[in-house]
Amino acid sequence: MRESPPEEPPTTIRFMQTHEFAAMLDHDDAHWWYRGRRRVLRAQLDRLVLPADPLILDAGCGSGRTLDELCAYGAVAGADLSEEAVAAARARGHHAVVLAPVEALPFADGAFDLVTCLDVIEHTADDGAALAELLRVTDSGGYVIVTVPAHQALWSNHDVVNQHYRRYSRDALRAAARAAGFEVVEETGFNLAPLAPAAIVRAIQNRRPTPPSASDLELTPRWADRYLEVPIAAEAWWMRRGGRVPTGLSRLAVLRRPSVSASVAARRPANDVIRRQALSAVG
Repeated sequence: MRESPPEEPPTTIRFMQTHEFAAMLDHDDAHWWYRGRRRVLRAQLDRLVLPADPLILDAGCGSGRTLDELCAYGAVAGADLSEEAVAAARARGHHAVVLAPVEALPFADGAFDLVTCLDVIEHTADDGAALAELLRVTDSGGYVIVTVPAHQALWSNHDVVNQHYRRYSRDALRAAARAAGFEVVEETGFNLAPLAPAAIVRAIQNRRPTPPSASDLELTPRWADRYLEVPIAAEAWWMRRGGRVPTGLSRLAVLRRPSVSASVAARRPANDVIRRQALSAVG
């Protein structure tokens, strides 16, 4: 029988088990899944119209590897629930990284022009509260890019060791984002090629559970990373040209905080000074 997430109080957030976090740190730079997700992220970022020198937050920044990519687009900050993650991100030179859950970010309203939140909200008991907090720290007309695992039918030991509450359908992700107050600009699947093999592997795992210490990141040999990255690189190429992928192991949504009136937008230059001073204080 497929394992299901247990009931927990709605104020909790789960962080992946220690061995899974160690595997993430070990594989974050070179593993085909992480490299592919960064390709997909860049494909979406390159299609956005951002203000000059934007302020960017990676909520749930993990090791800080994604912050390396985001530096090409603007000034970056990060937040993570794990002390180990914050230390790892700061060790990469990202000093504006704070210890905080995604539901309670220590930033002012409208602090950022762009927020990324990659494979994080599935760790929260109340994804609506997490999305509402992302909306709060996003400036009027700003963007939030969210990625999540797809297909609840694929629930497996992988989700257990990663401390997930759920996987998402297209409609569930859209509904959660809109309920939080976002406009859905773009929504797509990604990682299509491994979908069928993963379904088979996880069906086997559910019949004969793998040891709790096993990580899906270790299912493929490192020498195969360059080859396994090819299909998702092709997806990123397609997305960069406006294409969408109907399904996959993951889903991505580009969300936008609705714009405010022109009179409020006219105050942006003064607000930028305040926002940058606050960001410097965090760093």
